[in-house]
Amino acid sequence: MDLSQLDLNPRIMSAMKKARLKSMQEVLHFSGPDLQRLTGLSAPDVQLVLRTVSSHLRGSSVFTALDLHLQKERFPEQHQRLSLGCPVLDALLRGGLPLDGITELAGRSSAGKTQLALQLCLAVQFPRWLGGLEAGAVYICTEDVFPDKRLQQLMAQQLRLRTDAPGGVIEKIRFGDHIFIEHVASVDTLLECVRTKVPVLLSRGLARLVVIDSVAAPFRCEFDGPASVPRARALQALGATLRRLSGAFRSPVLCINQSPGRKLHSGPWHCLVQPAACEADGQPPPP
Repeated sequence: MDLSQLDLNPRIMSAMKKARLKSMQEVLHFSGPDLQRLTGLSAPDVQLVLRTVSSHLRGSSVFTALDLHLQKERFPEQHQRLSLGCPVLDALLRGGLPLDGITELAGRSSAGKTQLALQLCLAVQFPRWLGGLEAGAVYICTEDVFPDKRLQQLMAQQLRLRTDAPGGVIEKIRFGDHIFIEHVASVDTLLECVRTKVPVLLSRGLARLVVIDSVAAPFRCEFDGPASVPRARALQALGATLRRLSGAFRSPVLCINQSPGRKLHSGPWHCLVQPAACEADGQPPPP
């Protein structure tokens, strides 16, 4: 936008014209001291110029955080989520996994946690218009061997499971070529993996999903009760690294944990369970 649209003192406008500044965007490319040297104006004059240009470009409207949140069409990337490939689960999660942040999936053994994680490893490879991110996944195993047989079964069933996707789209995706598997057996190797190997895959666009199955396993094996302080420090370091990677590369992180859960009801509703925070920490539940 042309500088002539600004309502400034003619002396200031003349100094900017002599400095060959033609647009407001060009003015904002310079810092305050640089503008002083370029135009010969005083520091208060330069600050007035910067404030006026910024206000003019921003406009008079004031937006609240809620306004920005509701304007999805103007900020589509901030509202994008990774679909799970299941309309029911997507509805529960308001569209899927958030791209910026860590999601914990906890539950009893054989509850389907790994199955859901494998499905996400396939869903992330779908086109964006089908809820995917058009990239692969990193799957870090800390307990068992990677369930390759179950993955092959899921891949073979994608035509039936993803009825929302045209068959031609599914057939073109080479699912098995874009899942990067790493087995770690200790906290140190887990930290090394997320600090050195995972960033390479994310930065090259080869992966946009990180799965750790499970987070608690190496900590449970290496740290006993008296070692709670070093365990907390290591866990904090892992969480900070994962959070930083997710934010930097707009890639969701899924952490799986096993929890025995607690019964909500007896009788006909005994199958409903609720994970308890103390149980996830390896401590017995309170009476």
